[in-house]
Amino acid sequence: MRPYQKNRKNNPKKGISPPAFCGTYFFDLGFPVYPLTGVKMPFFDLTEFFKLSSALNYNLSAASLNRYNVLMYIIGNKRLDDDDKKDREQKGIVMEALGYLFSVYSQKRRRLGPMAVLHPLRAAALYTRSVNRLNLVDLLTLLFHDILEDIRPVDYDFQQWQSVEGQLYSLLGRMNSDDESRLMTSLMSLTRVENESYYQYIGRLLDNAQAFPEIVKVKLADRLDNTMDMRIDLEDPLAGIDFFETVFQIMFVNNYPGYQPRMEHSPATAINGARRLYQLFKNAVLLSLIRQKVPAAGRRELRILFDAVSEAGLKEAQRTLIHLISYHVKELHTQRSLVLEAMQYCYSGRSDLVTMPDGNQLLDGLFSTYFGNKAKKTRRQQLGILYQNKSLMLEASIAFIVIFLSFLNDENFFIRGISAEGIEPR
Repeated sequence: MRPYQKNRKNNPKKGISPPAFCGTYFFDLGFPVYPLTGVKMPFFDLTEFFKLSSALNYNLSAASLNRYNVLMYIIGNKRLDDDDKKDREQKGIVMEALGYLFSVYSQKRRRLGPMAVLHPLRAAALYTRSVNRLNLVDLLTLLFHDILEDIRPVDYDFQQWQSVEGQLYSLLGRMNSDDESRLMTSLMSLTRVENESYYQYIGRLLDNAQAFPEIVKVKLADRLDNTMDMRIDLEDPLAGIDFFETVFQIMFVNNYPGYQPRMEHSPATAINGARRLYQLFKNAVLLSLIRQKVPAAGRRELRILFDAVSEAGLKEAQRTLIHLISYHVKELHTQRSLVLEAMQYCYSGRSDLVTMPDGNQLLDGLFSTYFGNKAKKTRRQQLGILYQNKSLMLEASIAFIVIFLSFLNDENFFIRGISAEGIEPR
C-alpha cells in the first residue's frame, strides 16, 4: 500500500511501477490519464465529480434523449465484448436498461434535489474508470444496484407497475440464463433487507462476495458516489486552499491572524455537517469490514476504488474542518486547543478503535454514541446533538482525517471494534 503523498503531481512515487495502459485510459493507482491531453482526473476530485454530474444531467435534460451518448459517456468508449456482434448486442441491452432507469426514476430526487437517476449513472461511470475490462453483468449490476430498494409497487398505479415490470422482464429476457442468474444474485446481495443493520448488510454482502467478488467493487463505487454527492456547490470548497499549511499556521505561527473564509456562510442544506460525518463513519465501517473479511490477495483488485473512497473521505473531513474554523469555531486559541487535544488522542491510538464515552476526552465514544446506534430514529437524534457540539465536530473531522490516512498508509489497518454484528467499544 502506498504511503500518503500530499502533492502527487510534484512528488514521484518511489517503489511503484509505472502506469499501465488499460483500454482508453492510463491508470496510475487511481488517476485515469486521458492519453490525448495527459490530464489526470482523481476519482475523489470533487470538481471533476461536478463535471461528471453536469455532463450526465445535460444529456438527461435534452429534448430528445440519446441513450447511446449516455452509455458511451458512462463506459468511456470501452467494449463489453471482443466480438463486434456480441458487443453491439450487449450495448443494446444496456441502452434498454438505461431506458428502464429513466422511466422508473423519472419523478425521484436525491436528498439535495438532483434527479435520483444520476446516482446509478455516476456510480457506473466511476466504476468503469477503475477497471481494465467491462462486462455486461457488472455494468448492469452498477446501474440496477438500488432498484430493489428504490422501485416499489406502492409508488405506481396498477397499469404503471405492469408497464415497469414488463420493461424489466423484456430486458432480462434478452440475457442468457447464467448472466441473468448472476445479475439477480448480485442485486440481492447489494440490497439491504428490512430490519437489517448496516453492519449486518455489509457482512452479508462480503460473505456473498466469495462467489461474486465484483459486488465489493460495486459497493465501493456506490459509497464513492455517495461520499461526493453531499454538496451543492459551484466548486470544491477546498479549491485554492492548502489545508495542511492552514493547520500548521494554526498550531505553530504566533502571528497567524486566523483563517479567513472567502465567502459568507451558505444557507443550510438537507445534509449538514453531522450527517456528512455519519457518511464518513459508514465509509470507515465498509473499509474496516473489507480489510477483515476480504483476503489480502483479493484486495489488490479493489485497490483503486478502496483508495478512492479513503481519499474522498479524507477530503470531505478536511472540508468539514475548514468550514468549522471559518464560521463556527473562530477563536484561534480554541482551535489550537482542539487540534492539539485531537492530535494527542489520535497519536495515542484511540482513534483506531471504538471507545466508550469517559467524560474526559471529547472523542471518546464518538462512534458508539453518535453514529453506531442501529435504530434510525435514535441515530437521527444523536446526530442532532452532535450538530450542536461544534468543538466535537472539529475533533471528529481530525479523527476521520487520521483514520482515512491510516487506511491509505497501512494495508492491514482497520478500526478495531467494528464487525458484522455491530460496533463494540474496546
